[in-house]
Amino acid sequence: MNEPITAVLGVMIPIIAIVMGIGIGMLSLFLDYRKKQNMFALHHKERLAAIEKGMEVPPLPPEFFQDGRRSRVRSPSDYLRRGLVLLFVGIAISVALFNTQRQAYLWGLVPAAVGVAQLLFYYLEGRKPPPQA
Repeated sequence: MNEPITAVLGVMIPIIAIVMGIGIGMLSLFLDYRKKQNMFALHHKERLAAIEKGMEVPPLPPEFFQDGRRSRVRSPSDYLRRGLVLLFVGIAISVALFNTQRQAYLWGLVPAAVGVAQLLFYYLEGRKPPPQA
């Protein structure tokens, strides 16, 4: 009796995942476009008001020429946190898989190795002298 429902769900899950994935990407692009459009419209109004009053026209702000994504410089503590989280997630996956499927426990070493790489990067970056400005 539940077979038709599970068959429909089995077909709908990938379709919904694909549609939602593409939809979220399109929504992100649309919202970024609208934000830039509103910024240009407000800046244009400001320029027109400055011209009408005889004031100097302000230059375009540098935010207009950025792609919208924030470029954030990571601090060493970010690498320490990410490394520890990935290391312990990898260890937890390895232990869980070792207790359930003895052949598959090595897959937990993948996130653990990434965590060790993050911790190694944190350690090596901490030993470098800070750049002088």
